[in-house]
Amino acid sequence: MTVLVSGHPLPVELVRAPRRRAVRAGLALAAVGIALFIAALFAGGERALWPLVVPGAAANDPVGWLILTEIRLPRALLAVLVGATLGLSGAAMQGLLRNPLADPGLIGVSSMAALGAVLVLYFGLAGVAIWLLPLGGLGGALVAILILYALAGRDASVLTLILAGLALGTLASALTSLALNFAPSPYAALEIVFWILGSLADRSFMHVWLALPFMAAGATLLMGSRKGLDALTLGEDAAHSLGVNLNRTRLLVILGTALSVGAAVSVTGVIGFVGLMVPHLLRPWASFRPSALLPLSALGGAVLMLGADLAVRTLSGGQELKLGVVTALIGGPFFVLLLLKTRRAMR
Repeated sequence: MTVLVSGHPLPVELVRAPRRRAVRAGLALAAVGIALFIAALFAGGERALWPLVVPGAAANDPVGWLILTEIRLPRALLAVLVGATLGLSGAAMQGLLRNPLADPGLIGVSSMAALGAVLVLYFGLAGVAIWLLPLGGLGGALVAILILYALAGRDASVLTLILAGLALGTLASALTSLALNFAPSPYAALEIVFWILGSLADRSFMHVWLALPFMAAGATLLMGSRKGLDALTLGEDAAHSLGVNLNRTRLLVILGTALSVGAAVSVTGVIGFVGLMVPHLLRPWASFRPSALLPLSALGGAVLMLGADLAVRTLSGGQELKLGVVTALIGGPFFVLLLLKTRRAMR
């Protein structure tokens, strides 16, 4: 039996095999993610909570039940949401730019979201209400979207958007450094530094509910760009000849990335390299098709974030490592190796 692919007959097995490979990879990632999620709830940290697995045990350990439901559960949920968001956004950006070295931070939204949160800390508003800190990060991300399109224009090319994003990110980083330099007190400076490093510690369900709508909206937009990204693998001219609206695809990816990454940064601080590493590692399992890579990268990002956060809680001593530091320590060498591999491939 044969099917037509781009007007050419191919055996049906050649079409189905890549799909089966992607499905198998997705099921494996989901299984690992479920195991890590359970471990994040009951293992690690200063106290293991495995006895609470037994039905009725919560009544005999109210403190343990409180730790499980009010501290570990929202932290694990945020790890899943933030990891999935960063992985999905990274895959979409790499598909849009057709570059495996692309990262969600290219458009400057993460830097602006961090700046919004830093300004809340600088002016001491975080002590007024705890929800003002993530709200400031979300506000910074939304301002970034407006500035980005004001600088680049609605029908701007990808290169123009990248240049506008780099300018925006540079300005946001400079203002963040300025706020840190003129922090009103050593305590405020320490809070700003801790926020910039990125962490899931001390997060509650309030952070989950505040970021979830924006993450969901961003993910919906990104998943809506799958067909356009598949066509872009053939080049812009070929995609246009296939009837793909390139401006719509760019808008979906840029706006979706801005909403989802901005929401993630607003509740965790800056956590880098997830959007770079995960899509690159999973791309062969998706047969290099962006439409298959997007959901795989979301699963892979969630698995990576759960594993990294569990390692941070389990392996660190009295002083817990910041999650952003761990991902940077892993992602930095990975980026260098990826760059060297790309250079060799271009020779």
